[in-house]
Amino acid sequence: MRVSLTTIVREWGRIGSIGFGGPPTHIVLLRDLCVRRRGWLTEQDFEDAIAACNLLPGPASTQLAIYCAWRLRGRLGGLVGGAAFIVPGLALIIGLAAVFLGSAPPRWVLGAGAGAGAAVAAVAVRAGASLVPGSWARVASMGRLRWIAYAVAGGAAATLVGAWVVLVLLVCGAVELLIQRGGTAAFVPLFAAAPAGGVLALVWVAFKVGALSYGGGFVIVPLMQADAVAHYHWMTAAQFLNAVALGQVTPGPVVQTVAVVGYAARGIGGALLAALVAFTPSFAFVLVGGDRFDRIRRDVRARAFLDGAGPAAIGAIVGAAVPLARALHENWQFGVLAAAAVVLLLLRRSIVLTLLLAGAAGVIAALAGAPLRH
Repeated sequence: MRVSLTTIVREWGRIGSIGFGGPPTHIVLLRDLCVRRRGWLTEQDFEDAIAACNLLPGPASTQLAIYCAWRLRGRLGGLVGGAAFIVPGLALIIGLAAVFLGSAPPRWVLGAGAGAGAAVAAVAVRAGASLVPGSWARVASMGRLRWIAYAVAGGAAATLVGAWVVLVLLVCGAVELLIQRGGTAAFVPLFAAAPAGGVLALVWVAFKVGALSYGGGFVIVPLMQADAVAHYHWMTAAQFLNAVALGQVTPGPVVQTVAVVGYAARGIGGALLAALVAFTPSFAFVLVGGDRFDRIRRDVRARAFLDGAGPAAIGAIVGAAVPLARALHENWQFGVLAAAAVVLLLLRRSIVLTLLLAGAAGVIAALAGAPLRH
């Protein structure tokens, strides 16, 4: 069946516009479209695609969207579908970045950002904890001590040396590959020497986010925070919290957060450049290797690597909560964080709803005269 590009633009653009809630929502919407309503893919095809995308670095739900469109119209379909999926959320998050990172935003805007940003540490814990049961269940009993060790290593890296978290993920994956398969596992930590600054530094940060981050989603947070705040000083800690919150409350992939970092570094041009660099590896992985996805999914070496990198990524996601919480400065923000932890971890409410409520609390606090930082 040959699906028109117009249909792909319309349907993938719709998913990119209403896909609040991150990868779980994207997967549900893509399955409903491609398997249940249109019958373009079988359930087995779709499940195999999810498995293969989860073995790749970068944003898995974006790669899944590109893959589904690629199956329908080849490389052109993959390009068009992937762009239609990404652009709506990207346009929205760049527009919001211009408001939140402006030189003199209104006080209520600062309050909304401070409130939503205060809840981000709780979101990181929720995001990491949600991945634990599935990852733990896939590990044989003899490997569970290693699982714990990898998770602790990832958490420690995110907490202490965020810029090097990707190296820790790669090391954990390589160690597990050596244990399971024997022999040698060669990998090169290409990101060890970062550019000194400027456009090349922004390109490098975006490349690490898109091509070297196993686990996707929140695992990119400690990596970006170390570079954007501590190393290159493109934004303050408070502004970075705003960036992470914007990445959660806008539709589309969480990796779009890198566009806010790009905006802080180089304006609209930097935002577009960072997004282009971060998403290019996902397109390359699928458009070049899509016909090998079945082989990737069945590759025991890839699975062994992910057995080490996966737990480390979970640890890094949870560990990201520490530097995110340290970025808070006002006492009232810690109250918002505590309330968000209750809503997310005990009441199990949605992340988007929690961030919106936290933002509303911040607006109220700002209008009531609470101290704010910009």
